[in-house]
Amino acid sequence: MVAVLVIEDDDRIRLSLTLALEDEGYTVHAAATAEEGLLRQRREPADTVLVDLMLPGIDGFECIRELRRADDVPIVVVSARDDTHDIVAALEAGADDYVVKPVATKELTARLRALRRRARAAGAGPRATLIGELEIRPQAGEVLLRGQPLALTRTEFRLLCELAEHAGQVLSRQQLLERVWEYDFGDERLVDVHVGRLRHKLEDDPGSPTRLVTVRGLGYKLQR
Repeated sequence: MVAVLVIEDDDRIRLSLTLALEDEGYTVHAAATAEEGLLRQRREPADTVLVDLMLPGIDGFECIRELRRADDVPIVVVSARDDTHDIVAALEAGADDYVVKPVATKELTARLRALRRRARAAGAGPRATLIGELEIRPQAGEVLLRGQPLALTRTEFRLLCELAEHAGQVLSRQQLLERVWEYDFGDERLVDVHVGRLRHKLEDDPGSPTRLVTVRGLGYKLQR
């Protein structure tokens, strides 16, 4: 069974999420603080982690950073804060997705299923792709730049593979949401933030990108 760790300080919301996810067939681990959740994840790793941002003690942003330093577990923020700054900050901290409360159970579980499918498909695709100084090895889950390995999250890796598969072509934010996140609809800021993170790892000067470029009004393109 797929295990989900819920880190939420509000007792009512934590219980509600736990019961709803258990009804959908998930095994649920629950924690009321980031400290408790991080310890629980080290001792009994879950397949996916849900994190609230407004936690006592260590806040949600630092909790995400700590989780991300430990491994590449999929992380979904579930928060009442819907300000663009908070969403961008959470994604830049290492979250894979962001859901605003109140969240419908069906929407949340659909996103969790998409995360699991993306994790299983991480090694699919051609053996290797070479684009200039960039070498992508989908089956090994590796990316090399000038022969040196890049540390990418699972989502960054899938985003790069999708762009590389269509190198030289412009992909819109909506197309990337559908192909990388497997969402029919969603917040396009997910795409923008992950593209920005990817640029910082691919580009010599992220402020003037030459590999992963923006085509104004259309989307993004990986240059051949």
